Amino acid sequence: MHQLLAGTTFYKRPILKNYHLIPIALLTLMGSCKTDTPINNPLEMVLASQNQNIKKVMDSVANYEVQIRYTQINRGNDSLFFKDFDYNVDNQNYFYPASTVKFPIAVLTLEKLNEDVNFNLHSKFYVEGDSMETTFAADISKIFVVSDNMANNRLFEFLGQDAITLGLINKGLAPVRISHRLSTPNADEVTTKPLLLYLNDSTTMALDPSVNSAPKRLQAKHITKGEAFYEEDSLISEAFDFSFKNYYPIKTQHGLLKRVIFPEKFNEQERFNLNKSQREYLLSAMHTLPKDLGYDPEKFYDSYGKFFIYGDSKENIPKHVEIYNKVGYAYGTLTDCAYILDTKNNIEFLLTATILVNKNGVFNDDTYEYETIGIPFLAELGREIYKYELNR
Repeated sequence: MHQLLAGTTFYKRPILKNYHLIPIALLTLMGSCKTDTPINNPLEMVLASQNQNIKKVMDSVANYEVQIRYTQINRGNDSLFFKDFDYNVDNQNYFYPASTVKFPIAVLTLEKLNEDVNFNLHSKFYVEGDSMETTFAADISKIFVVSDNMANNRLFEFLGQDAITLGLINKGLAPVRISHRLSTPNADEVTTKPLLLYLNDSTTMALDPSVNSAPKRLQAKHITKGEAFYEEDSLISEAFDFSFKNYYPIKTQHGLLKRVIFPEKFNEQERFNLNKSQREYLLSAMHTLPKDLGYDPEKFYDSYGKFFIYGDSKENIPKHVEIYNKVGYAYGTLTDCAYILDTKNNIEFLLTATILVNKNGVFNDDTYEYETIGIPFLAELGREIYKYELNR
């Protein structure tokens, strides 16, 4: 386990001082009265909740740039059907996707591994100029379990910007633009670093760098945000410009999740070319909890990377609740993209949501309302959808 932890850059979450968790067993008793009035969009009912975690956001929702997509999953006669519901989802309403971009990078890495017989999921490699030796499997695991930025950046070097973006577009996942690495100098460098792969204990093979397209300025609503931002130690009194940042909207995130969880619902051109063992590894990584890989449960509690339902608690997640997801967390924006499965109560649904919490309008000052507004909102949103599914 010490080898796995070596060189890891951990995904930072605030220590939640005041938290609560409604046990799953009690959710049936809460809000269980059914209404005779048909509901065209259950998100309308959920977002009308008087729970303060939701109400204080919805009372001034324009300040929070909330977007939500919820998918009901209906099964019958050996068939499966989706029913999507949206709140304020618009590809043109830009939000910073943060670490959610690690999900497609992991998937596309698995797909690329099938293109060369010289390497596989467990091949050892390192990036030129970096002393960290790792495997593709280890980096994919770190991406989902602790959202490791350096693990993501190594896979970014393996793929390159153009291959990531085009790989998604070719699967019908658009709009999208992945243009930079995360939390590293020269994040938007267009030439990738070479990878050195071990063919055996003593022989390595070099993968040539790729030269990628420089990003063009995005044209979208809310592409500039706030009133000021810090650049190193200097306060710049103008809106923060996201027009050269990664672009990965709700519809595209949700579409990727559907293709990974339910590939049989898509035609061959829209599916990712993953073999059975690769897909099983990916799904395992997506819902594995940090403690199950030996991380300190006091620091890396169950909800460390799970915002929906449990995000505002450090209690253990019940064994029968499996959350396959990827969260993002930066610049005051919180996002979660999740498939939630309760094997005990036969409940399953897909949920993707984002919220911006930056009351003072200043970016890069590390003063965001993650703990008091953002995470409680997403946790309560997950609980309200779960309750709705219990009653459905």
